[in-house]
Amino acid sequence: MSDETSSVTEQYRVTADELRSFIERFERLEAEKKDIADQQKEVMAEAKGRGYDTKVMRKVIALRKRDRDDIAEEEAVLEMYKEALGM
Repeated sequence: MSDETSSVTEQYRVTADELRSFIERFERLEAEKKDIADQQKEVMAEAKGRGYDTKVMRKVIALRKRDRDDIAEEEAVLEMYKEALGM
């Protein structure tokens, strides 16, 4: 094997090892994500079992992620639309 061929083979091996590492890391994260999703389902099932409305809880969770000013603006527009429709 020439030095050039050996160098290309070595680069390929390192690249394959690195690629395998990325894929394995991603797969571990996918497994962790599934575990977390399962835990979130358990929390919601427990809350539902205690009488909480999980649909409303999910809305509250989504609202907590948003900026207060954005929420206030959206609520003001919603009220305006409801009034226009006589609701």
